[in-house]
Amino acid sequence: MDETSGYVPPKVWTWEKENGGHFASINRPIAGPTHDKDLPVGKHPLQLYSKGTPNGVKVTIMLEELLAKGIEGAEYDAWMIEIGDGDQFGSGFVDVNPNSKIPAMVDRSGSEPVRVFESGSILFYLAEKFGEFLPTAQPARTECMNWLFWQMGSAPYLGGGFGHFYNYAPEKWEYPINRFSMEVKRQLDVLDRHLADNKFMVGDDYTIADMAIFPWYGVLCLGQQYGDAGTFLDVKSYKNMQRWTAEIAAREPVKRGRMVNRSKGDPNSELAERHDASDFDGKTPV
Repeated sequence: MDETSGYVPPKVWTWEKENGGHFASINRPIAGPTHDKDLPVGKHPLQLYSKGTPNGVKVTIMLEELLAKGIEGAEYDAWMIEIGDGDQFGSGFVDVNPNSKIPAMVDRSGSEPVRVFESGSILFYLAEKFGEFLPTAQPARTECMNWLFWQMGSAPYLGGGFGHFYNYAPEKWEYPINRFSMEVKRQLDVLDRHLADNKFMVGDDYTIADMAIFPWYGVLCLGQQYGDAGTFLDVKSYKNMQRWTAEIAAREPVKRGRMVNRSKGDPNSELAERHDASDFDGKTPV
């Protein structure tokens, strides 16, 4: 029993649909589609179905970085998946990602479509497909994968843990906020110590590890994540993270990638769908 809340867990948990909280309308304990809806298909081989969350932004940054290198095969259509409306539970989306999470991608460049889901998997797939942003020699290649998987394992403590209880939960509870604040600050210290001796996550090379970590921890260090969380966590005290964050945030492909599938904030910085480079014309970076 939790003597603070008085809550006693039942012997067998049951789902209460009206459980409150920011995501109560879309959270559920079962998988599979809730409705029939085909996904749109654009003109490019790469079809991205996503939203401009930290996980979604990883992929649009990668695609814009590839295009900035002149890789025409990285042209893509980006379609908005409104997760607040439950688009991720449409039958077409579930066919691409049975886990019903963004981002999801279909590569139609070959004889058979290839579905790719989970942001880390998409980054790795694109890096291998185009031979960019992933070292080929050891030990740098494994170091890149070390940090890519570090992000995949660590960010849930920042997002689903700290971000949820600090910013989204219907009430403020001291215990979970303190618990996840401690862990996020430990993670920031891990990154800050590493970046004291490295320009990027893998030495002097900008890689998919940086693209994975920046939308979560870099944007937090910009003070643009979870309201005033940057002040609360004293992100400015992590000097090496601040240096790394500023360098990545200044990259033009990163600025473009952060605008794609965006649906909150300044309308001039939003690009709900992206089908051509000209779609950025007249837009202001985030």
